[in-house]
Amino acid sequence: MKNITKVMMVGVLAVGTLAAGCQTTSTPSAPVTQPITSDALQAYNWQLVDAKSTNGETITPLFFDPTKPLTLNFMTANGSNIVTFMNTCNNMAAQYSVVNGEVKIGPVRSTRMACPAPQANFDTATLATVNGKYSMSKNANNMPVLTITNANQVANFKAVAK
Repeated sequence: MKNITKVMMVGVLAVGTLAAGCQTTSTPSAPVTQPITSDALQAYNWQLVDAKSTNGETITPLFFDPTKPLTLNFMTANGSNIVTFMNTCNNMAAQYSVVNGEVKIGPVRSTRMACPAPQANFDTATLATVNGKYSMSKNANNMPVLTITNANQVANFKAVAK
């Protein structure tokens, strides 16, 4: 009887050791960078969800009205690539190009309405936000995220169906 008990204990220990050795741990994967193309930019509207200065502070003029976030709409019109900036006080748009994965925003055209301070500051902050290095990745839900980084800030935009 003692021998059977010893054999069973050795067997349990062996199986336990094997099971412990076969365990895998999953680590969260880093966002996967996606190539920037006009097609990728034009597939969605891009709604601002976060913008922070290099010292980590929120760029508050961009969030004065949470019901109307800054949204970028990339499109082709009359053979030109255009980006419009939605929810700004003035109507603003610019031509853009993608060269070797780099987004270049041309001069911004804008109406010149005399907007009150919160909206005027939103428009100014918009212009500072859209110029920089664009990168695209996917979040944990496998949805695209557009990030614009420049010397003063980092802004993240979520993909929204057009």
